[in-house]
Amino acid sequence: MKELSVVIVSYNVRYFLEQCLHSVHRATGKTDCEIIVVDNNSVDGSCSMITNKFPQVRLIMNKDNRGFAAANNQALQFASGRYIVLLNPDTIVHEDTFVDCIRFMDTHPDAGATGVRMIDGKGKYLPESKRGLPTPRTAFFKTFGLASLFPRSGFFNNYYLGHLDSMKTAKVDVLTGAFMFLRREAVIRTGLLDESFFMYGEDIDYSYRITQTGFFNYYYPETSIIHYKGESAKKENNLNQLAHFYQAMIIFVKKYSGSGKMQFLIFFLQLAIYFRASLSFLRRLVKKLFLPLSDGVIIYLSYRIITAIWQNSLTGKTVDLPDAVICLVLPSCTLILLISITCASGYRLPAGIKELMKGMLAGIILTLIIQAFLPVKLLLPKIIITGGGLIAIVAVVIWRLMLSFTGSGIADNPFTSLRKTIIISDKKGYHKISALLSPRNPDDRIAGRVSINPDDMSEEVLGTIAQIREIIRINRIREAVISASAIPASRIIETIQLLSDLNIKIKIASVENDYIIGSRYVDTGCDKKKLKKSFFKIEISETFLKIFR
Repeated sequence: MKELSVVIVSYNVRYFLEQCLHSVHRATGKTDCEIIVVDNNSVDGSCSMITNKFPQVRLIMNKDNRGFAAANNQALQFASGRYIVLLNPDTIVHEDTFVDCIRFMDTHPDAGATGVRMIDGKGKYLPESKRGLPTPRTAFFKTFGLASLFPRSGFFNNYYLGHLDSMKTAKVDVLTGAFMFLRREAVIRTGLLDESFFMYGEDIDYSYRITQTGFFNYYYPETSIIHYKGESAKKENNLNQLAHFYQAMIIFVKKYSGSGKMQFLIFFLQLAIYFRASLSFLRRLVKKLFLPLSDGVIIYLSYRIITAIWQNSLTGKTVDLPDAVICLVLPSCTLILLISITCASGYRLPAGIKELMKGMLAGIILTLIIQAFLPVKLLLPKIIITGGGLIAIVAVVIWRLMLSFTGSGIADNPFTSLRKTIIISDKKGYHKISALLSPRNPDDRIAGRVSINPDDMSEEVLGTIAQIREIIRINRIREAVISASAIPASRIIETIQLLSDLNIKIKIASVENDYIIGSRYVDTGCDKKKLKKSFFKIEISETFLKIFR
């Protein structure tokens, strides 16, 4: 029998999975361990990567996406370890995490499962590291946002056990499926995961069932892991994600509270869940439509202003335009500009001003061309089309700049396009990562290297890792890239936590330094500018083909 079985379910997260496996390999160096990866029909080369780089891993390849619970069950039937850990592919574990958990479980024979302290890619503590059961009251407060209003209340925020210190070991109701360290005997008693849960909720259900067998779930914060959170889930359609999440809550409540007096509460809980799902959908919809709608209002008003100026500028007389021009042509001009902005990728968040201006200029030209084919009574003076369009460009650019300063992530700020980056690595890793970063925006600049060796005095070194906060402040750094080949996972986790309160992006280069990952980010070094231009040309071509087909 093996000491430990590591089970990872993966779906289209090749680069995150590779770093996860590297960290697992380091963490299991002193442990008799087997690693099982179940791939849910990925199409990003995940399976070939595992075969070529991790031949020791047992790979199970599904021909469709069977969901998290079903895929874990496949591995659990093969796992032979005294302990079994369910691990997400978008995690990085500390070198001592598994050893610490084994030691903890050995000294706590009543522990059926153990979870650890999780931080995200920015070093922020993830409250889902410990949770309570979603009883009707708990789920109701969570759904309507009362848990967020009273984060440290055991009554209102029992979902995240807000009353428990995140730095103290404690018995908890629910552990996250991102890291669930299981005793084999507990798995035998509890059985497999409930496959009714496709993507969410199976960890809540399994945690509850473990406690029903006489074991306890423990939250053990003496060791930490990085959890980038949601990398596999984001491959799903947003609406599917919402549906899976809220349906999982309903399944759980029905499963364990579905009789007699609880039916009335369940009914209102379902209403609350559907209400929250509707709000989430509307929020996403408003975010997508906010820019086009606001731009449309600004563009239309610009045309109306230039029209009014033109009408009253000739010898003091008012020049009347046909009602059809005001009611039909001006809105049509506005619509053409909005379509052009869309084709120029001007509404891909965060929206860029360059794409906006390209789209609007193309829209003005297209409007002038279309005007040439309209009947005389619908003709709009060219000065209104060009003048109104130019005023609209200025007005919309100012509007985008105002939005960019809000920090909402809706629009880019071109004045802060310069991105100064530091690389935390040894000399060899520094040159490889520098080459990887070079195809990006030419305005970006690598400020230098943070050395992991105090005796390293190379020309590009800005200082040591002990001075990193001061280096970031003095050099106005916006991004830090950490080399996984030069720095152990424990030091990476410590560094990310150290920088968690700074407004910078933190990313990690792979062991071979051939790609970079971060929260919802993967960079393989491809030339994004060329790709963007090609995509723009393809979209414009397809649009014109559709118009004149």
